[in-house]
Amino acid sequence: MKNYLSKITLKTTILLMTLFLCISFLRAQEKKKSSGLDNFVETFTFYPNKNKVAQDSTLYLSKIITAPIISYSPETSLGFGLGAKYLFKFKGSGEETRTSNMPVSLLYTLNNQFFIYSGFEIFTNQEKWVISGNIAFQNYPRFYYGIGRNTPKTNEEIYDNFQVLVEPILLKRAFARYLFLGGGFRFNKIYDTEVEPGGLLDTNRPSGFDGSTSTGLELALLYDSRDNILNASKGWYFELTKGFYNTSLGGTHNFDLTRFDLRHYIKVSKKNNDVLAFQAVGHFSNGDVPLAELALLGNERIMRGYIEGRFIEENLVAAQVEYRKTFKDSRFGFVAFLGAGDVFNKSRDLKINDLKLNYGAGLRFMLDKKERLNIRFDFGSGNETDGNFYINIAEAY
Repeated sequence: MKNYLSKITLKTTILLMTLFLCISFLRAQEKKKSSGLDNFVETFTFYPNKNKVAQDSTLYLSKIITAPIISYSPETSLGFGLGAKYLFKFKGSGEETRTSNMPVSLLYTLNNQFFIYSGFEIFTNQEKWVISGNIAFQNYPRFYYGIGRNTPKTNEEIYDNFQVLVEPILLKRAFARYLFLGGGFRFNKIYDTEVEPGGLLDTNRPSGFDGSTSTGLELALLYDSRDNILNASKGWYFELTKGFYNTSLGGTHNFDLTRFDLRHYIKVSKKNNDVLAFQAVGHFSNGDVPLAELALLGNERIMRGYIEGRFIEENLVAAQVEYRKTFKDSRFGFVAFLGAGDVFNKSRDLKINDLKLNYGAGLRFMLDKKERLNIRFDFGSGNETDGNFYINIAEAY
C-alpha cells in the first residue's frame, strides 16, 4: 500500500508540473498576437482538398488537425501520443449539413497502457444518413473492487486485458429533420486477461472474468439537433441503442444491452457565449452478462472524480449539469459541473437518498476557434471519492 501511495504521489506531482507548464505555455501564447497561435495550430493542420476548393468555392475545405496529445485520468495516469481529427463534408453539402468528425487517437500511458481509438459521426449530403460508431484496440489494466454498489475501497486490485471493439451504426433520417433510425452490429472481444492469483477477482470469478466475446445486432435511434458536434452551444442529442448478443453469432454469452445518452445545451445569454449543458445516461443489461459488459460508474466524461469501475453492476443511471463560461476576446474558459448517479442490480435497489454525488471545475483553452475545439483541464470529486484530475481534448459531452 505504501508503494502504491508513493506512486500516486509521484504521478500527482508530475501531473501538477505538466499542468503548470501547459497553462504557462498557453498563457504565453495568448499574450502574443492571436495570429501567432493560429499559425502554431496551422502547422499541425492539413487540407486534403485545398486545390479542389480553390477551383470550386462551393466545396467545404476539409481539414485534418493533428497534434501531440497529453492526457491524464486516474485510470491511465499521464498519457502521451498523437491525435488527429478529420473534419469534412461530402461534395454537394452546404450549410444545412453539419461537419463530419472522424477522430483517431494513439496513446501510451505511464501505466503501460496503449490505446488506438476512434469515435466517429459522419453526415451524408443534406444529412439524409448518419454513420456513427466506435473502433478501438487497447491494452487496458483495470481496477476491480468487486461487483455491487457498496464495495469497499480496500478491495482494490488491478487486472489486465486486451480489447478489440468494432461498433458501426447506420441511420437514416425519418419523420423529422433531426431524427434518425437504423441499426448496426457490435463486436467486443476481451482476451489475454491476467488476474492476481488468489485475489478477489480470481476468487469471485464473475461471468467472463477471464475474457469474453460479445457479438450482436443493434437497433438504434438518434435525435441530434446540436449546432456543433465538438462543442455544442444549443440543441438536443438523444441516442438509444438496443443490442442482442448470443452464441449463435459467435459470441460467448447470451444477453441484451440497452443504452441511452440524452443531452441538452442552452445558450445562457445573448450578451455572451456561456452555455448550460445537461446530460443523462443509462446502461441496462440482462441475462448472462460478462464482466466487460457490466455498467462502470465513473470516467473522464461522466461522474468525473470516480475511478472508472469503482462501482460495477448490471445497470447504471447518471446525470450531470455543467456551466461553461467563456471570456470575451480570450481563448480561455471556465466550467463548473455537478452530477449524481449509481449502479444497481434491481430497480428497487436504486434510491435517490443513496445516490453518489460528484462535483468539480475545470479550465478550457480553445485550440480551434472555428470548430470550437478545446483542451480541458478538470478536477472532479464527490461524496465517495477523494477526487481526481483529468486532461483531455474536446468537451466531456
